[in-house]
Order: sequence, then C-alpha cells, then structure tokens
Amino acid sequence: MPKQTPLLSQHIKLGAKIVEFGGWEMPVSYAGIIEEHNSVRNKAGLFDIGHMGLVKVSGPQALAFIQKVATNDASKLAVNASQYSILCNENGGAVDDILVYRLPDFYLIVVNASNTDKDLNWFKQNAMPDANVIPFDQHCMLSIQGPEAVNLVGKILAIDFSALKHNGIMEWNNGYVSRTGYTGEDGVELIVPKKEVAAIWQKLIAAGIPPCGLGARDTLRLEAGLPLYGHEYDDHTSPIEAGYSWAVKFDKGEFVGRKALEKQKAQGTGRRLVGLEPEGRQIPRQGCEVFDAQKNKIGIVTSGTFSPTFKKPIALAYLNPGSVAAGQNVMLSIRDNLVPSKIVAKSFYKR
Repeated sequence: MPKQTPLLSQHIKLGAKIVEFGGWEMPVSYAGIIEEHNSVRNKAGLFDIGHMGLVKVSGPQALAFIQKVATNDASKLAVNASQYSILCNENGGAVDDILVYRLPDFYLIVVNASNTDKDLNWFKQNAMPDANVIPFDQHCMLSIQGPEAVNLVGKILAIDFSALKHNGIMEWNNGYVSRTGYTGEDGVELIVPKKEVAAIWQKLIAAGIPPCGLGARDTLRLEAGLPLYGHEYDDHTSPIEAGYSWAVKFDKGEFVGRKALEKQKAQGTGRRLVGLEPEGRQIPRQGCEVFDAQKNKIGIVTSGTFSPTFKKPIALAYLNPGSVAAGQNVMLSIRDNLVPSKIVAKSFYKR
C-alpha cells in the first residue's frame, strides 16, 4: 500500500495527476509539466515534498556519528547552516545522498523518500552509544522555488528572510525554514508540523503560487545537473564517479567508505558523469546506450528529458573516462536510432 503525505486530498482537489513514486502517492503534474517548470524558472512554484525522510540526530556523539557515516565534514557546519553529503558503503557506493542541517540542539538529516527505511537501518548498523538517531516524523516539508520565491513567501507568511543566507536554516512556526532547494533556483523549504501543513499549503496557493508536481521537479533538477538517487546514484556508484568529490573530505578522519574512495581518487574511476545534448527532438531515457564514432559502446544514460528552458532534449550519462572531452561528438541509441549528440557540462542551467 503506497504511503501518503498529509496533502494528498489537496492534490486531488486541485486536479493533480497522481502516480506512485518511491512507495508514495504523489502528484506528477497539475496544469502540465512545462507550465509548472516555467513558473519556477520565471517566478515561483510550490512543491509538496512531504515524502522526503527526516531524521534527528542528537546526544554527545551526534557529530561523531555523522562524521562516521557521511562523507562531508560536518564539523565545519556553523549553527543554523546546512551541508550536502553522501552516505557510502564500504565499497564507496552511495547508500544515499543527504542534506545535513546543524541546529542549536541537534542535527537534522533529510534523506530520499525511497531510501528512508534503508537509511535508518544503515544508521542502526553504524550506531554509536551516545548518538540518538530517531525519525523526525511529526514534521514534513514544503518547497517553494523560483526567483521570486523568497519575497513571495516572506510576504504571504510574514517571514523575515533578511538574515537567512543560502543554505541557512532558522526556526519558524513550530518548525523551521531553510534557504535550500533542488531546482537550480533560489527558494525556501519549510519543515512544519504535519497537522499544520495543509493550512500553510492553502495559504500559499490562495496567494497565487502555483502547485508543481514531480514532473517539473525532475526537469528542473536535470537542467541544473543535480543527481537523483536510483539514476545518477546507487549502491554501486560513488560520489567520485558522480562528480561530487568536493563533498568528500578525506582530511576529517575515518568514515565508512573512505578507503575505497581514496583508491578511486588516486587511481581514477572507470566512468564519469557528463551532460549530453542530442540533435533533433528524440528524448533519451535512462538505459539508452552511448557509442563513439566507431560505434563502440562507451556509456549509458542515467536521466533524460525534454528541457522546457532550452526547448531541446538533454541527458546525463556515465561514460568511459577516455571519452568525456567537452564538445566531443557521440551517438545515442534512442528507439533503435543512433542520434548524434554532443558532450557538455552536466549543469545545463545556471541561474
């Protein structure tokens, strides 16, 4: 039985198309993916991200625990700041990619919806006696993204954002508000009690911020070159391969997966994540094979879509390291057709 966020009835009232995603019933679109995507790029859009997992870490060994299980250096986090990090297994593969918030009295970790139970089990396997790790499951999240998101949310909900920097977090409304997101745009994310989220959602909708579904969330993150677990990351894919070595801090001390990642950094990896721009209108999807000019297979697509911003297909793919020069021409196998494509930087869009 799929799980439901507290807002499912709101989505149904708004005429959303509901799909199952990561074990949850979620809206994929309302007015349409392209319209919702463009709302975020041009002004603002509202997302229900109540399916994301929230985990509270507290106690004398809270920091030591996070340092052990995650790749980034949480000791560098200021109070009321956040940090992107990756949970790795001993082989360097990604158990999950996460966001870590340092709050005054505890740490809050945001994990991917489909990985919540898996991550909690992983935390249990790596438990420390004086680190308390529990679900923060009385709260859920909303995301408002776009160039006008901060100003609009500030006015609608009477929040003063003047002191909230990018990647910062502060207390608000029996919960928290952070300046983070997953779209390549500026924006805010609200972490609020589940019993209050419907009223907040309705207030934002009534003020004119359009609801957006998972479809637009995916096209937005893909334009920004952001990874999605199960596509760019999995248990056999490392942050070094994915281009996130900046989130792996070897000088902080021991952590799970360190030896494997050090070896990859020193010796190189067998593949590298890149962006691809195919010619024409055919859209590459996950699993499409990539070939060089001599028709040798050199990689595979992890994510692909039609870009509403650039009005053309785009994709992310893992390629052999000797085949990733920017501007190099390759061939994409799409529906049994070899489509000429160009290797580009994986961040297609930058605000």
